[in-house]
Amino acid sequence: MNAQPKPKSAQAQGPEHVLVVFPGYYRQWATWIYQTLESRGHSVNMQRWDPPRDEPLERGLGDLLLSEGRVLLVLNEWFFELGPRPEGEWDEVLRGFVAENRHRFAAVHLTDQPLPAATSVLRPAELYGIGEEEAVHRLLERLELPAGRPRPRPGALRFPGDPPPVWGAVPRRNHQFTGRDDLLNTLQHRLSDAVRDTAACAIVGMPGIGKTELAAEYAYRFRPQYDVVWWVPADTRSSLRERYSELAPRLGITAETGGPGERIRTLRETLRTGEPYRRWLVVFDGWDDVEGAEQILPQGEGHVLITSRYRSWSQLVDQIEVPGFERAESTGFLMRRASHLTAEEADRVSVEFEDLPLALVQAAALLGESGMPADEYLSMVRERPYHAMPHPDTPSEYPQSSLTSWSILINRLRREQPRTVELLALCSAFAPGRIPLGLVRQVPEAELPEQLRWIARDGSGWARAIDTLVNFCVLRRDVDERQNLSDDDRGGETVRMHRVVHSIISRLTADDNREEYRRAVRRALARADPGNALDSRSWPKYAEIRAHLESSGALDSRNPRVRETVVNCLRYCLRSGEYISGSQLADRVRRHWTGVVPGDDRLWMQLTSQQGAILRESGDFHRAYELDQALFEDLQSAAPVDEYSLNFARSALAADYRSLGRYQEALDEQLQCLEDAERILGPADFNTLVARDSVAFSLRFLGRYQDAYEVDKQVLRQREEVLRERAPATLHSGNSCALDLRLLGRFREAAARQEQGMRLHLQVLGPDHPQTLWARHHLALCRYRAGLDRSETAGQLAGLLERRRQVHGRTHFEALIVANDYGNFLREHGDLGESRDLLTEAESGFRELLGPAHPVATGLQSNVGLLLQAEGARNEAVALFKQAYSGLAVLLGEEHPWTLGCALNAAGGHNIIGDLDEAAELSRNTLGRARRVLGDDHPLTLSAQIALAADLRALRQRTEAGKLEEDALERLTRTMGAQHPHTLSARQRMRPHWNFEAYLG
Repeated sequence: MNAQPKPKSAQAQGPEHVLVVFPGYYRQWATWIYQTLESRGHSVNMQRWDPPRDEPLERGLGDLLLSEGRVLLVLNEWFFELGPRPEGEWDEVLRGFVAENRHRFAAVHLTDQPLPAATSVLRPAELYGIGEEEAVHRLLERLELPAGRPRPRPGALRFPGDPPPVWGAVPRRNHQFTGRDDLLNTLQHRLSDAVRDTAACAIVGMPGIGKTELAAEYAYRFRPQYDVVWWVPADTRSSLRERYSELAPRLGITAETGGPGERIRTLRETLRTGEPYRRWLVVFDGWDDVEGAEQILPQGEGHVLITSRYRSWSQLVDQIEVPGFERAESTGFLMRRASHLTAEEADRVSVEFEDLPLALVQAAALLGESGMPADEYLSMVRERPYHAMPHPDTPSEYPQSSLTSWSILINRLRREQPRTVELLALCSAFAPGRIPLGLVRQVPEAELPEQLRWIARDGSGWARAIDTLVNFCVLRRDVDERQNLSDDDRGGETVRMHRVVHSIISRLTADDNREEYRRAVRRALARADPGNALDSRSWPKYAEIRAHLESSGALDSRNPRVRETVVNCLRYCLRSGEYISGSQLADRVRRHWTGVVPGDDRLWMQLTSQQGAILRESGDFHRAYELDQALFEDLQSAAPVDEYSLNFARSALAADYRSLGRYQEALDEQLQCLEDAERILGPADFNTLVARDSVAFSLRFLGRYQDAYEVDKQVLRQREEVLRERAPATLHSGNSCALDLRLLGRFREAAARQEQGMRLHLQVLGPDHPQTLWARHHLALCRYRAGLDRSETAGQLAGLLERRRQVHGRTHFEALIVANDYGNFLREHGDLGESRDLLTEAESGFRELLGPAHPVATGLQSNVGLLLQAEGARNEAVALFKQAYSGLAVLLGEEHPWTLGCALNAAGGHNIIGDLDEAAELSRNTLGRARRVLGDDHPLTLSAQIALAADLRALRQRTEAGKLEEDALERLTRTMGAQHPHTLSARQRMRPHWNFEAYLG
């Protein structure tokens, strides 16, 4: 081919044209070069170049010269194996054709590895490991272009050599990654072209097809366009939520913000708003359980990438099916990893392994490390087939030849490096995925099985064994910014093992003293136990331990220390809000321990206690009661009686009684708890104060608001003295006092106290701690009842409802409580459609959760009645009012404030449908009982008085009606103020009603 005309002289002043030629994995570098040159006025084109193996290099390079101007090659060591090529072809072309056209070619290189000597003809500018300013200088100097002042480019790509500000544990880049360029570009285009809030894509396919490798390559290849790249192992619910929530503090969200659930909610809002980072990528690796995904997936301007075996993600997000390798990709990969293979031999191996990436990775590693001829290897694979029972983690499509290849590898390692097989067997005692292998090195040598004691003393042997397994692609070293791999932190090293590889290795090493290896792992997990599940800083460690409990046999262990770790993992699930996974774990532990661990064993009692608390917090109140009652009875009948444990069991049982609506029984048990705690622990002990606080809870549920307030004030003073003013328990007591004041009708006092408490909650616990959310909810109600900023209540309740649903789910009792209050507010302000949705959801949800005979489920009928009444369905409304009133009268008595409130509504219903005598009689009885229970000036008493005046007026008994109305107005004005909404409504003769507030303590 004839040489092209030479370009302008060095440092030419006019615009130049440059063709940037790059392999697919350097698209972002090519784009940066494009932007750098184009911003300085030059004409630039980009071309991905991956010429077919059967096309001569000279022809491919000659085609590039059909472009005008300079051809800039973006090089690394793999560039010269594109194809790959017959040995010597690149040297020949570089020394001949490229040398003849050296004035048209230029190059930059992005590696610290040696390049072929003949590349010197290209005079490549080294851009590896330097900053952007120097990179620009070297690029322009190599192309003989003036520096110039660049034009501003909004949204320009970050310099590819600069890592994103936030980079979270993406697996190490596979520098042998092959092909998939079209798939990666399709993925990038789909995410980039999606509209805001919908840029999420699931890459799905069978195990071993390369989904994780593809996602990792995407993260590395396109990281310059992101400020945040966060990798989330999603193979278990707990690891997904824990690792995902760890992004929160990296984005400036306070570390004190609750458990994973609360942090995830705040994190999603932060990602949605784009502050502080708008360009983010979150990768969920191995997410097969789509239940509750809507509460996890972030929205905003960033991108979400999911890898999964589950092929129905298309119902939620965009989806791409990952196929096997193209044949050219298979052969190219094999020839790079095993350089002695010819193209024809690589093709035959690819056929044997059906172009399955994971199978080819292992085959290439074995061939490359051993140098074994392809024919000999294929003969071994075909003549010595490996037979084994099916395994759920090994897909049926997985080629039999690959199973045999793994058997060949293991047998070879047994002969040549037996310690490596010992390490493999140890890995199989962990769960697949991320394996904290270094934990075993923290176990004292004497506690390790004899065949593993070398691990504790032979650091170099440990490193060699891991290196061997990495080289053979059995393991992959993990990358995690939390790790410290220095000699002083021997427990930090983690590796990753693919689920399919784990299942195969488990079978191939099944006879290698499996139980000894599992015992070693159990001891390692127990030694790694932080011992304090109350401290949120220990939760990531517990999430890691939790993942390996079952695979290591910890649930069957008879070692007390291991059992203690299992119980601590349950404590972690409770404290971090992982109620679903905690409940599942507790069920499995109970099955394993039944008949093995004595019922009076300390750890069995702790299992029951933690399981009961988890069930109660998740809303499974009846099952929690059954567990706690059985434990209490066992402790009562034990000899000698363990008074300390019995007191805790009694307290749990009292909490169950409150949840089940058995309020008097709850108070009786809680008073006994308090008496015992004062005798056993002393009056100022932390647990004694908890018992006294619970007494106030029970009094409040019985409608004894003044008594509850007196107890809560006492607990608050004691906690301020014993703990501190800003302790979470002290803040909780402040919440309780404010709630008592509101229930007593002292709305302004309640609001003032709660405002101060809210400020402290934000400072101490952060905005999304469960206690802070409760405080915010209560503050909204305090200010609404006090007539303050009522216009802001809608937004506050709507935000709280969204948070509760995201944290707990729609059917959790905390979400239903807020839905009820928000529905009442919307009904009062005329939005009957959304109010109906919320109130019926709350009423039916609580009825399903608690049963129809529970006081809360019964009282909520009155709220639905008010809605029907507002919609004009008066007779249906009266029927619900009567059901609520009569039901609460039976369950709680005629003088409970809830019963009185429902009676007020029932009287109003009778008035509206014309039952005036019945309305007046019920109003008079309600007023008398309210005065006895709540006092003359309580808002509910005054509402009953206004209602009775209305009924008497309707019966033309105007004298008595006028006196009652005048007295009530005077009291309302004095206690609430002339401009309070209740006072104004009474003055306008609007009939009062009562909203039922659901709470479960």
